[in-house]
Amino acid sequence: MDEDLVLPMSQGTFELLWSNLGEPVELNTLLHELPPRPDILPLERPLTPTLEDLEVVLQLPSGSCCTDNLPPTATTVPSTSDYPGEYEFQIRFTQFSTAKSATSTFSTKLNKLYCQLAKTCPVEVLVKQDLPQGAVLRATPVYKKSDHVADAVLRCPHHQNIAENNDGVTHRSHLIRIEGTQRAQYLEDDVTKRHSVIVPYERPQLGSDATTLLLSFMCNSSCMGGMNRRPILTILTLETQMGQVLGRRVFEVRVCACPGRDRKTDEENSGKTTGNNTDKKKFQKIPDQVKKRKADSDPEEEVFLLPIRGRERYEMLRSINSSLELMDLVPAAEQQKYRQEGTAKPMARCSIDNPQPKNGKKFMVKDLKSDSD
Repeated sequence: MDEDLVLPMSQGTFELLWSNLGEPVELNTLLHELPPRPDILPLERPLTPTLEDLEVVLQLPSGSCCTDNLPPTATTVPSTSDYPGEYEFQIRFTQFSTAKSATSTFSTKLNKLYCQLAKTCPVEVLVKQDLPQGAVLRATPVYKKSDHVADAVLRCPHHQNIAENNDGVTHRSHLIRIEGTQRAQYLEDDVTKRHSVIVPYERPQLGSDATTLLLSFMCNSSCMGGMNRRPILTILTLETQMGQVLGRRVFEVRVCACPGRDRKTDEENSGKTTGNNTDKKKFQKIPDQVKKRKADSDPEEEVFLLPIRGRERYEMLRSINSSLELMDLVPAAEQQKYRQEGTAKPMARCSIDNPQPKNGKKFMVKDLKSDSD
């Protein structure tokens, strides 16, 4: 190339500039003109990039090195089934009190955790084998019912504002927090907008078989604008550093003011619904009988069901109903006779059947004349 060649500034076209540069020289031609060296092998193909080489460079595979370190995105409908995996991943709760003063309690019967707002709930994590290096624990809240499972579980605006004013934390919209560690990371999926919190897995301390995880739920189940009385599940997964699931455990959570009372009530209601199947069948047959009687006979034979609360009230209404049923069996003439006998019997019972007292006093009986008369 001529060193004294001066290129025009901002004039002409690219073709004019390219023609002034002279003929291109391939790199292979220059290499062949150099003296041969024994440590360098001859090139099998020219080093000048072609259009095919550019296409290969531009079309990067989806699993390239630039995206290997990113965790996989969360699915729209996460799995809610337990999966112990090859490491036999298990969780264990230690709070089972039903007292009113209990801040958290777990129902083994319902697989449900009851806790107060912003109170620490210890959860023990157990594995049977050593985990890979960099394993993490992830806690993700999801809605239980299929109508809301695609929605992200968020805190209500009221508690978010309180957290912003008091703490100023960036994860104020997260429902679940992990206490007792500074290594917790609060994440939000770009696609589903679902929140989760991860913490590195720590081996059990000497003399213990489990690792304790401290969970805290930052919004009540009844908060408007948040969960709004919709039941939620907590998915606790054991994952590798790359996001591969090694184990999964799922349990239901209710955040309330009195965990012990609500747990006791739910267990009693669950026992009634599951233990009295025979009584349910009996009550389910009655409406069919009522429809049949209504169609075949007159309206006087129609049967009604009346739910009664309280044993005393039930016995009183049952006695009234028995009296009315007995009255229907007695003819009208006999009913009048029984009424007359009912009014006459107290007089006869006072004047004839009952003896006079020994002290000479007499009962006061209506329409009886005195001795002087």
